[in-house]
Amino acid sequence: MIKKLVKYPFLTREIEIYERENGHKIVLAHKEGDMVNVSSWVKTGSINENDKNNGISHFLEHLMFKGTHKHKAGEFDKILEAKGAIVNAATWKDYTFYYVTLPKGESDENFNTAIELHADMMTDPVIPDYEMGAPFDVNDKNVTDKRERHVVIEEIRMRKDQPWTKVYNATNHAMYTSHPYKRDVIGTPEIISQIPQQEIMDYYRTFYSPKNVTTIVVGDFDSEKVLNKVVNEFNWGERPEPPVRNIQPDKPVSEQVYVENEADINSSFMMFGFLGAPARDLKNTIALEMLAIILGEGSSSRLFQNLVENSDEHIFNIIDAENYTFRDGCNFFVQANFNPEYKEKAIELVKNELEKVKSGITERELNKAKKKVKSRFACEVETVSDIGESIGYYMTVCDDLALAEDYIPTCENITAEDLQNAAKKYLDLNHAVISVLCPKK
Repeated sequence: MIKKLVKYPFLTREIEIYERENGHKIVLAHKEGDMVNVSSWVKTGSINENDKNNGISHFLEHLMFKGTHKHKAGEFDKILEAKGAIVNAATWKDYTFYYVTLPKGESDENFNTAIELHADMMTDPVIPDYEMGAPFDVNDKNVTDKRERHVVIEEIRMRKDQPWTKVYNATNHAMYTSHPYKRDVIGTPEIISQIPQQEIMDYYRTFYSPKNVTTIVVGDFDSEKVLNKVVNEFNWGERPEPPVRNIQPDKPVSEQVYVENEADINSSFMMFGFLGAPARDLKNTIALEMLAIILGEGSSSRLFQNLVENSDEHIFNIIDAENYTFRDGCNFFVQANFNPEYKEKAIELVKNELEKVKSGITERELNKAKKKVKSRFACEVETVSDIGESIGYYMTVCDDLALAEDYIPTCENITAEDLQNAAKKYLDLNHAVISVLCPKK
């Protein structure tokens, strides 16, 4: 195995990274206390999907808990939750991850059980047809099956009924021309109702290759014992090499795009979307995060103060800004709920605020944003779960845990001029997607 040490901010010991001959990475991080976190991050999500299998990554995440050759469906959760564990998983555009957080137990009994069960689930899922449910016509109202296929479809339907989801999906889809990020991670009922078990197993064996997986263990433990335990339990057998990734990042839209849709709602929703810097571009991703704070985080932000608190007219109910970081480029959003009567004025007011941020950032705003960004980063090492997620992000999305060591120094060196330059480069209204969801006439 190849061993590498990385100094991680706020932790008392260096993080150990081991890469096995098959490419499987194991990361060990020391955190004092009785709690431990075991997680595995897989470099697959909607980025590896197409129009025919959109949603397969999220569906597989659900099905991974449906038993192995050693354990029946439900045993994994039942055994661990009886030991006080939190067990969960998540799928996003660049990754899927699975985790267990629990007390170590006497003589590390619970800890060892968690590693055994977690490894078994990651390397030997059965995904039986009777747990998935049979393929069916999604328009058939007489189907009453309650198995996982239907659970996921119900989740899709509930989510797509939400106004924020509607306006986000319209924005996200319009921001991209060909990149897989344009698709909704959760998929569609039409695909999930029909996708066969064999296709899901083929997808699992293709992308859940050891080269695509990083297993992270965080807690207070003997590193040598835990390393040997993880190596012994993660028996990958013969797996094909994962496909070589050859996806080119999309460029921002060449001219401003406006999308308007209607729904059974009483107020209107709006979203401005911009493509930003890739995750590895630490300086610009932090700058965009700071701009989101200055523009739209909390009641002291510019958008709230200028368009809600100190406005003579009641136009906006909610308005904020966020920056989502992805491998192939950030998504910067300004999102608002507003009075439908003021649609044109609401759009112009947001445009004005986006233009103003390019012409001046005060030292007070800069220092406040730095303080919040650094505080947020420090909070990521408060618990074993937080540390596991932070390491997983850097290892999976950025391919470089050493970037975490550069985070605070990079943040400290950012100037007001840097923020203005980032705003000019990435928040150009000529490259904006504006999506509005209005009440039905």
